[in-house]
Amino acid sequence: MPRSVFIMSMNYKKIDFPLAKYCCHYLQGIGPKNAEKLEKLGINTVQDILFHLPFRYEDRTKLISIADILAHKSAVISGIVQSAQIIRKPKPQLICYVTDDTGMLVLRFIHYTNFQREKLKPGVKIFAVGEPRETYQHIEMIHPEYQIISNDQPLPLAKTLTPIYPSAEGVSQRLWINLTEQALALMNQDREAVDEDLAELLPNDILAQYQLPSLKQALNYIHRPEKHANLFELQQGKHCTQLRLIIEELLSHRLVLLKLRAKQQENQASAIILKHHLLNQFKQNLLFELTGAQQKVLSEIERDISKKIPMMRLVQGDVGSGKTVVAALAALHVIGNQQQAAIMAPTELLAEQHYKTMQHWFEPLGIKVVLLKSSLSAVKRREALTSIVHGDAGLVVGTHALFQKEVTFKNLALIIIDEQHRFGVHQRLELKSKGLHGNIFPHQLVMTATPIPRTLAMNFYADLDCSVIDELPKGRKPITTLAINNEKRDSVIQRISAICKSGQQVYWVCPLIEESEVLECQAAELSYENLKQQLSTLSVGLVHGRLKAKEKEAVMQEFMHNKINILVATTVIEVGVDVPNASLMVIENAERMGLAQLHQLRGRVGRGQVESYCILLYKPPLKGVARERISIMRETNDGFKIAEKDLKIRGPGEVLGTKQTGEVNFQIADLMRDQDLLTVVQKLAGELWQDSPELCDRIIQRWLGNKEKFAAV
Repeated sequence: MPRSVFIMSMNYKKIDFPLAKYCCHYLQGIGPKNAEKLEKLGINTVQDILFHLPFRYEDRTKLISIADILAHKSAVISGIVQSAQIIRKPKPQLICYVTDDTGMLVLRFIHYTNFQREKLKPGVKIFAVGEPRETYQHIEMIHPEYQIISNDQPLPLAKTLTPIYPSAEGVSQRLWINLTEQALALMNQDREAVDEDLAELLPNDILAQYQLPSLKQALNYIHRPEKHANLFELQQGKHCTQLRLIIEELLSHRLVLLKLRAKQQENQASAIILKHHLLNQFKQNLLFELTGAQQKVLSEIERDISKKIPMMRLVQGDVGSGKTVVAALAALHVIGNQQQAAIMAPTELLAEQHYKTMQHWFEPLGIKVVLLKSSLSAVKRREALTSIVHGDAGLVVGTHALFQKEVTFKNLALIIIDEQHRFGVHQRLELKSKGLHGNIFPHQLVMTATPIPRTLAMNFYADLDCSVIDELPKGRKPITTLAINNEKRDSVIQRISAICKSGQQVYWVCPLIEESEVLECQAAELSYENLKQQLSTLSVGLVHGRLKAKEKEAVMQEFMHNKINILVATTVIEVGVDVPNASLMVIENAERMGLAQLHQLRGRVGRGQVESYCILLYKPPLKGVARERISIMRETNDGFKIAEKDLKIRGPGEVLGTKQTGEVNFQIADLMRDQDLLTVVQKLAGELWQDSPELCDRIIQRWLGNKEKFAAV
């Protein structure tokens, strides 16, 4: 017999559900359709069933009289059917009137069967569970769970709190109860060997030290809590049985990063000989001095790349803190060793900006800089590829085009990834492979202008050495942020006119509308036409994602050289664009945008010597999250504070830009709710890594499976 457990889809479909080495069983109640629905929910094993935890609980252990029912609070009732009838309007429904000694309740079945119509007759005793609602006539339950019972039959009250599971259309709570009941029974069978999927992986001394139950105890309790359980703790995810699972899941993420760091220490890289004469020459050509923070981060990078172990460093810096010049200085060391460096940017506009900046800095030093992007002509692309493969190009700047198959580097030794969270996992892996020569790996420098909250950095970047540029260049003034009702648009137009007449320039940004680039461009074009009419004496330019690269470049050049007073743009200018003469940023429909994006856009101004402003135009009334975002933007210019607030509002998946990639995929843990556990988890991970390495891989496999390979970026 095969040593596995199957979910049986009658005789139509069979899905392997490994559970125990010495048992073979069939979970009942799953037809082909349900099996497909469960697969879509990621339910493929018995472990998946048991780790699919309730998101709330109902107390169905006590009967409540009809008179004591409260609207919108789940209730368990028992009564006698007084009458049942079909009404035809607005559409056919079965209405059932039930009474007990205290009052009357209506049960409404919008979708009903002939079987229900025949069984729900006057005089029948019924037991029902549901969420009541109050109408102008009576209290009613819509589609309650119910049973018809005999007068001498005991009421089928639950013996434990009833779990309510996250689900999908067509997968009923009854099915979840059935599946978890069978899965728990299998887990609890007394066998000599328990399958690895559900084995206890935390050592007894750790369980005792932190007063945690075993895995079996935790799963049994979470799925079937005793009726006197602390419901508040359970609802908040703070019960010790839940903490047992949360800690293990957080451990898996921490351990995979420790594993990666250990693996990196085994890899080899080119030890870069520091070329200080090149750096000194470069610095002499700069029109500014490096800040103390920039110098500190550069020293950390130099220390890393001078070793034979691949550098893996994350550089965080707020908008305008000067990350690009630090990246350039790192690249100079590599190029001075006759090796190549590459900078990958998420958009063509940002890649072009980096290219022009690097070209301006490097060409006086005799270093060739090449731009590689999708929109290059065939001739220019051939020239660029030839220059890269022969090693003539010391620095290559590009977009996703950098990791395409035909791109071959002669000796790529440093990869710089800008705004790394905006690239997919596979894309970053592809670029890393471009620098692999035999067993020599490239150094990696990851940069972000979106400050990463400590909570996330501890969990998702623990494999990286982190540097922070926490000092803005001298002379930069804080940006004043104003929130203005769209109805006062005319006063904003007047302010723009005054600013432009004083010689300063203005950005006018139109945000993404309904995730459609076409609609976003249309909105920008409409604003462009309106501003041209209202400010006819001023020059107005337009940039959006659907313009050809040459058209975009021409407009940006005119804006940079102050030939355009007002630049109307979509969010393509979110990062990288540097025009010191621009002192006002107007963001239309600011209530639609996220905090990180608002902060990035605001950072396009305030780069010169004059006072700068950001106006957030909104359509009233401001409510909920939108109101909170606008308020935070007015309160602070600190990107790290904004990042923390953003994390609370949106969650880690969106803040890291990984919602679509599966990188942040917690089943049970919640980084905001559970951040107080991270210090404990760090300590535990270190102890396990040192004392029980054989358990570490099993914990990783349980929670992450094959996602472990994605951490390699």
